[in-house]
This record gives sequence, C-alpha cells and structure tokens, in this order.
Amino acid sequence: MIEELKNAPNTMVGFRLVSDTTKDDFDLIVLPSIAELIKRIDKLNYLLVVEHPIKNFAIGAWTKDALIRLNQFSKLNRMALVSNTKEIGKFFETFSKEIPGEFRLFDIDELDKAISWVSEHHALSKEEALQENEKAYD
Repeated sequence: MIEELKNAPNTMVGFRLVSDTTKDDFDLIVLPSIAELIKRIDKLNYLLVVEHPIKNFAIGAWTKDALIRLNQFSKLNRMALVSNTKEIGKFFETFSKEIPGEFRLFDIDELDKAISWVSEHHALSKEEALQENEKAYD
C-alpha cells in the first residue's frame, strides 16, 4: 500500500510505501496526485519514502513499471528516494540515469532535508547533488 505524505509543501508530491504495493496502488493514488501537481505548477517534484527491506514488498515489476511511467512525464523536475535500504537505493540509482530532471538519494533520517530539496526550498548545484548521492550509499 502507498500513502500520500500529509502536510507536504504544495510544490511537490510525496508518498510512503507502507506495505506490499501493487500497480493499482500506483494507478489510484500516485498518478492522480502527479497529474494534479503538473496541472497546478507545470512540473513534477516527486518523493518516495521506502522504509522496508526490499523483500517486504513486490518491488521488481512494479518499480520498473512506475519508473517507466514517471519517465513519460516530461515535466519531471526533481525526484528523491528516502530509504536506509541500500538495495533499493542502488536499484533506483541505476534507473535514475533514464529519468529526466534531477535525482537524489536520502537516508531515512534526512526526510526533512529531502522534502526541502524536492519542493525546491533548498537548491544544490549538480556537483553537490552528485557528491551527496555518492555519500548516501557508499
């Protein structure tokens, strides 16, 4: 199941994976929020919080499908993954090269920092972002 982050800044959408997640969760919860944000601010700032080890939910096909579908949004501006699970971070980092816009990884204890960055309340240079990504999952 996916739940939308409450009280997130209005310049972003954010979601937390709380249990097994399906394609229907993505279609019914994530896509409508994305469409509304793009309609409102003409870009997509997206945050995903994953607190569970990779074995606790079906990430494989669902994640690939989600990333392919996110890639179809030419308005993708910033995307952040917040997780302490290294396997998930490495998986997303691999696919981030296929996604337009900026991508960053954050540890779970950096959720506020991730929200600030995704919502564009904190800007990092491209070099700073690359250095932060390298540190996150070394």
